[in-house]
Amino acid sequence: MNISQINDEYSVTGQISVDDLDTIKALGFKSIVCHRPDGEEAGQPSFAEIAARAEELGLKIAHVPVGPMGVTPEAISGMVDALDDFDRPMLGYCRSGARSTAVYQKSQHLRG
Repeated sequence: MNISQINDEYSVTGQISVDDLDTIKALGFKSIVCHRPDGEEAGQPSFAEIAARAEELGLKIAHVPVGPMGVTPEAISGMVDALDDFDRPMLGYCRSGARSTAVYQKSQHLRG
């Protein structure tokens, strides 16, 4: 994992594995948002696999996929909901972290 901190409430990384979740918890993250659609790449862990272990560890998790159409209004709305509902610090992930950064940045104007 190569975690990049955006600010005190939000950081991003590329694809995580189920095994990474213990480290994510130990680093102090309280919630996770997956911005990667399931089945985007062969061998990618499914959201359900990641979510099951995250929930076992007490981490809140949401799936707000950002696919080939880019950051949609639905993705922005889903991100705002996650930010409103989940404790922080929050970790967003996708394949590289770029979509997780973009959807967060675009959600900020709606949060005031």
